[in-house]
Amino acid sequence: MSVSPFDSALYRDLFADTDSARLFTDSAEIRAMMLVEGALAKAQGALGLIPQDSAEAIHRAAMEVQIDPSGLAGATGQNGVPVPALVAAFRAAMDAPEHAQYLHWGATSQDIIDTGLALRLRQALSLMETTQTRLLDALAAMAETQADTPITARTYGQSATPTSFGAVVSSWGWPHLAHLDRLAALRPRLLQVSLSGAAGTSSALGPDAPGLRKAMAEALGLCDPGHSWHSTRDSVTELAGWLTLVAGSLGKLGDDLLLLSQTDSGEVRFGAAGASSTMPQKQNPVGASVLVALARHVIALNGAMQGAALHRQQRDGAAWFTEWLSLPAMVMGTAKALTTAADLIETLEPQLERMAENLSDPLGLIHAEALSFALAAHIPRPDAQAEVKALCRQAQETGTPLQDLLARAHPDLDLTQSAPLGQAPDEARAFARAVRARKDG
Repeated sequence: MSVSPFDSALYRDLFADTDSARLFTDSAEIRAMMLVEGALAKAQGALGLIPQDSAEAIHRAAMEVQIDPSGLAGATGQNGVPVPALVAAFRAAMDAPEHAQYLHWGATSQDIIDTGLALRLRQALSLMETTQTRLLDALAAMAETQADTPITARTYGQSATPTSFGAVVSSWGWPHLAHLDRLAALRPRLLQVSLSGAAGTSSALGPDAPGLRKAMAEALGLCDPGHSWHSTRDSVTELAGWLTLVAGSLGKLGDDLLLLSQTDSGEVRFGAAGASSTMPQKQNPVGASVLVALARHVIALNGAMQGAALHRQQRDGAAWFTEWLSLPAMVMGTAKALTTAADLIETLEPQLERMAENLSDPLGLIHAEALSFALAAHIPRPDAQAEVKALCRQAQETGTPLQDLLARAHPDLDLTQSAPLGQAPDEARAFARAVRARKDG
């Protein structure tokens, strides 16, 4: 097995999202940093900080020059960052020293790396938002269709009361509406240009460094933070927290699907499942298992990312390196989990007959709560609860249905249950309406 299954030729289809993976290759990182260098030069030329013809040459070259990542490896290992080697290779590839001398004018490695990361994260978050919207559409359609479908609700792994399958589905979807709101708030804090020079003072960036930073931000379509954020990593760790929330919600969905698809439950069936190497009858819930595994992985990496928020002084190599080791895998894991979840829900087959069978307990114990409240209409609630609890034990010992025992004890009372699903159908439909409202709004 390779060190990272996300870029493994063997495991990439299991754990990696193809579109997002393209954004976290060495080539994509170098291309993003070159675009930053080009935008910086263009802004500096417009402000008269470097010659205009040199700015144009650098900007043009940033879109045309090709640099082999492997050629930068040795220097990156020595310097701890790829930018010095990248700038040297860029200058050499331009073959125009009179212009190339103005490349990277007044900037520092972190300016280029962090701004390049923002460019790639912008694309990654856009892809995830699209997939999350697709997942919500599938969940809303299923929640509405199955709003009145009864299913056993389970607490502590035990049968509790009836609910509706639509309400179960809506419980998987509600968090993602909140996650999208969180993402909208996070974007302007995260997708920012970084430009403040060696120690965050902008001392080599000319007399109007704020104006230069603003122009560069406009050129790249990023936000202007209005200050240096080299050692202020709250936006990056906030992203890690958001990824953890999304992955965690998807892990819950996966865990529920694993339980619902167990042989002794069989309340859902997957449109696609994995095969066993030896048992012909097996259809393994691979997708649901991937959701759980990726959630655990992202949650674990979030611990490292939150620790990286302790970014000492004006730049901390150890904290910065921790981000590089953790954040790409978190993005990749969450992106793949979203794609996997959308695929699962779009092809999920609810097994309505099995839901009804599992709900039809011969002893009727799943209706104990409803029966206790029906009895409480005639006697004090504590007495009704105690009596029904005793009758539950009697039902288990004698094999007599609970409702029959209660009818014998109170032959003259109307103990008809009302609204056995409670608000569950309404919650399912409310979720579907909220998803549609978001799209229409």
